[in-house]
Amino acid sequence: MSNENKISRLAGAIYLVVVVTGLFSLLYVPSQVNVSGDAHATVGNIVAHNSLFRAGIAVFLIKQVAFLLLPLALFKLLRPVHQSMAVLMVALAAVSVPIALVSLTNRLDVLDIIGGSYSQALSPNQIQSHAVLALNAYGNGLLVATLFWGLWLLPFGCLVIRSGFLPKILGILLFLGGLGYVAQVFWEVLVPTIRFPDFVLFPAAAGEIGICLWLLVVGVRARHAR
Repeated sequence: MSNENKISRLAGAIYLVVVVTGLFSLLYVPSQVNVSGDAHATVGNIVAHNSLFRAGIAVFLIKQVAFLLLPLALFKLLRPVHQSMAVLMVALAAVSVPIALVSLTNRLDVLDIIGGSYSQALSPNQIQSHAVLALNAYGNGLLVATLFWGLWLLPFGCLVIRSGFLPKILGILLFLGGLGYVAQVFWEVLVPTIRFPDFVLFPAAAGEIGICLWLLVVGVRARHAR
């Protein structure tokens, strides 16, 4: 196995960790806990599914560590294609990690509010209000992180397209997916009362899962970057 394919397998394995932990912490756990438009029910679900909520926090921490390592592995693979663009890819991905981790502290605050010693000094209505504020703060921080989750896909997609050793269609999907994430952020900031169309994010899902599996299973073809 060539050194390039070893790096490809490593990047694919890290990407798989990012994908699986992201699906669990950002999709599955919220689907079991969050109740749209009903803050009281959401807080009640957090109390009822405390272990799941905590698991979501722990898995999200793992996701951030993996996401910090992922662009470094991809940089080694894609640097010969265009070094400046590869540096930009790493920088945009890395910026999202501290933002996401700071936002995560609000979920830890929720646990203190609903079950820690702090909760004994609050009335039930105050507990609910404080918990909702912390959850909203987490959501706002995640929205900012989402901007960079989209921006890093733009140079990443361009590098895949130009590489000559990875499928161009995956690069196109990654680039379109990055635009989709950026559009989602500004949509939710500017027109929060209208639901963002989910289909716009399909290229991101297809591109990221596709490139993850390709790197892990197929590897890279002989390099002939332009």
